[in-house]
Amino acid sequence: MKHVAVLMGGWSAEREVSMNSGLACSEALKSCGYKVTPVDVGRNIAETLSEVKPDVCFNALHGRYGEDGYIQGLLEIIGIPYTHSGVLASALAMDKPVAKTLFAEVGIPIADGKIFTRQEIQDGASYPKPFVVKPLNEGSSVGVTIILDNENISLQDLPWTFGEKVLIESFIPGREIQVAVMGDTALGAVEIRPLGRFYDYEAKYTAGKAEHLMPAPIDPADYEEALRLALLAHQTLGCRGVSRSDLRFDDTGDGPGKFYMLETNTQPGMTSLSLVPEIAAHSGISFEELVRWIVEDASCDR
Repeated sequence: MKHVAVLMGGWSAEREVSMNSGLACSEALKSCGYKVTPVDVGRNIAETLSEVKPDVCFNALHGRYGEDGYIQGLLEIIGIPYTHSGVLASALAMDKPVAKTLFAEVGIPIADGKIFTRQEIQDGASYPKPFVVKPLNEGSSVGVTIILDNENISLQDLPWTFGEKVLIESFIPGREIQVAVMGDTALGAVEIRPLGRFYDYEAKYTAGKAEHLMPAPIDPADYEEALRLALLAHQTLGCRGVSRSDLRFDDTGDGPGKFYMLETNTQPGMTSLSLVPEIAAHSGISFEELVRWIVEDASCDR
């Protein structure tokens, strides 16, 4: 019987989501016959794992230190196979500006944007509206703010809580399309219609705050293009296991619509409201089958 340590919690801004993902995956893995040890990750995680002695770690951490290559590097040193992407792919995907650069090099459309320092903002820097403010390395829409044309708000008016630099991107109108990739296959695309301003943290993790349309009700050719772009992003970053790519589909003009890649998530949520399990289910893959596949796909980079 394979012994799986499910890593969850941690100390990032996404701790609560990680706990929900980890608990859901722990129960599913138990039902699959694995020996499961849930681990609320602290800074003594290396010592904890030496005591638990798992055969594999299911990485259900989200956000910084769990999704950005840090925990992956530690597991590489210890030599415990782990799920999802490795050190480099995790670090690249989490660093939004770097990921955008790589996407552009392979022809994946991205939103225009610029990085501002805290000092530049204080000195009166501006950006044409509408725009989106993003931390450079957070997930789950943590810290994301949208400023529209008709809003009398400047960069100087916004709270500053995520580091010395911030990414400002041009706002892309249209539809929210998200695609799950499993191994070398794009499983499907879902359209998200948030009831509020945008698909923010609350909409992602609160029942009834967003409508999920699976499969995304777009033209078949556009649907296939969304799958192609997500798989290309997964491969460009060097991801393994499961990932989820977030795209905007601008079909507001008279001509054909155009996709823009927002980001690729190497540690997609695995809660009851999460999109990867929903997309997988539409493809005939149960939650238990999904987590089993993820565990059996676990490895180290070395």
